[in-house]
Amino acid sequence: MGPEWLAPLMFVAALLFIFSGYPVAFALGGVSIVFAVIGVSTGYFDWLLLLALPDRLAGIMSNYILLAVPFFIFMGTMLERSGLAEDLLKTIGQLFGPMRGGLALAVVFVGALLAAATGVVGASVVAMGVISLPIMLRYGYAKELASGVISAAGTLGQIIPPSIVLIVLADQMGVSVGGLFAGALVPGLILAGLYGLYAMIVAMVRPKQAPALPIAERNIARGVLLRRVLLVMVPPLALILVVLGSIFAGIATPTESGALGATGTILLAAANRRLTRQKLREALEETTKLTAMVMMLLIASTAFALVFRGLDGGFWIEGILTNLPGGVIGFLIVANLSIFVLGFFLDFFEIAFIIIPLLVAPAAQLLSPMLGVPASLTLIWFGVMVGVNLQTSFLTPPFGFALFYLRGVAPSSVSTTDIYRGVIPFIVIQVIGLIILMVFPQVVLWSFQGS
Repeated sequence: MGPEWLAPLMFVAALLFIFSGYPVAFALGGVSIVFAVIGVSTGYFDWLLLLALPDRLAGIMSNYILLAVPFFIFMGTMLERSGLAEDLLKTIGQLFGPMRGGLALAVVFVGALLAAATGVVGASVVAMGVISLPIMLRYGYAKELASGVISAAGTLGQIIPPSIVLIVLADQMGVSVGGLFAGALVPGLILAGLYGLYAMIVAMVRPKQAPALPIAERNIARGVLLRRVLLVMVPPLALILVVLGSIFAGIATPTESGALGATGTILLAAANRRLTRQKLREALEETTKLTAMVMMLLIASTAFALVFRGLDGGFWIEGILTNLPGGVIGFLIVANLSIFVLGFFLDFFEIAFIIIPLLVAPAAQLLSPMLGVPASLTLIWFGVMVGVNLQTSFLTPPFGFALFYLRGVAPSSVSTTDIYRGVIPFIVIQVIGLIILMVFPQVVLWSFQGS
């Protein structure tokens, strides 16, 4: 067997171990060691290459950009544990409730707010599933519509800044986090708008599936409702504006803004008398677990990438992708289909650490001439497209992670089939959004004109 087969075999072996259910970090690390030994014994790999591993790991641990990840994770978990997310859902539900489809519209609106405040998909889907789904069912919403809109709105945290996905993608692609945030903002809002539009169309065409709240539930004084809206919505919105505004204005880095947002979330919980030692401890423990998982994956994927490239795997991948039939279009189709399918089985962290680094060079080489912009802007467009694609795979049966999150908290009256049927229209919307990004790259690049 020639050396040209070692890299493909390594890639296939890693996927087989991952799909078997073995922990991803251990699968990548184990495969790296095995193929390093095979490479050395056959004379196609040099042990000296592994001397670079400690330096790379030190670089990971000192990476200032990645420090933003635990801050934004903490924001999401703290908002959920303190009950502030629940307050948002209930208040906005009362605000939109008098109109047909109002509760569905409220879920989309809150999903976008939670996405902009936290960037954590799991927390958003669980929070809205626990709070909104029983209420929507109680007032006559179709199970499919209620399940679908909650699942879809919860995944907006994948693409609306300050998304954890975008922070990790920026690090792996070597582009600015702020640039990726700026590029993703409009596509994320477009998707949220399309979700809301679909809910309104269903309410008009099939009013029994999305009724207005009963008159008794709407009978609340306008002054009282306005006061609730101001007290519940204004503080989180102000926090979001400060966090994102400081990044876009160049006043603060994403890490500094994340620290500010984490502090602001604690202050919001304290101001609403929701801050207890137990809730703070739970939020910190959840943040530590998720951050540790991310770092273990990053360490293992770094070892994998080092051995894989030492076996000329980078040239193998680049050769395949740059010589596809159809050129640029062929590359876009294969790259998107690969990410979409892998998203059924792998978490976005795993895709970001394993697959994305292999696509960066071919993407810059093939797509920059097509777009007529520098490689850095090309990769920002490509990164946003990857983010939307990953969001789509989060929704797609049978393995979409958002569906599992919702299934875990949904009432027994809502079947898995109801959830699967409910997300299908939103998957179609996601695909439409992906096509819009491909056909009209200026949706992402408009803010970089003249740069």
